Amino acid sequence: METVLGGLSALLFLVTLIQRDWIETVFGFEPDAGSGAVEWLIVAVTALVTVLCALGARTEWRRTHPSTAPAVR
Repeated sequence: METVLGGLSALLFLVTLIQRDWIETVFGFEPDAGSGAVEWLIVAVTALVTVLCALGARTEWRRTHPSTAPAVR
């Protein structure tokens, strides 16, 4: 689940970086009166969600696939 959510947020992150006025194009209105503040907020939030999902997926992977290396004493 973390992988799917992380991938979707990463995609939204990239779309917002490339096409900053996609909200106006898709929805037909300007929530921030053209300043771009909403788009930058989306970039920040989706970047954070992507990082958190990647960390969650890594934690889940490590929990379900424990290391087989012997412990160092």
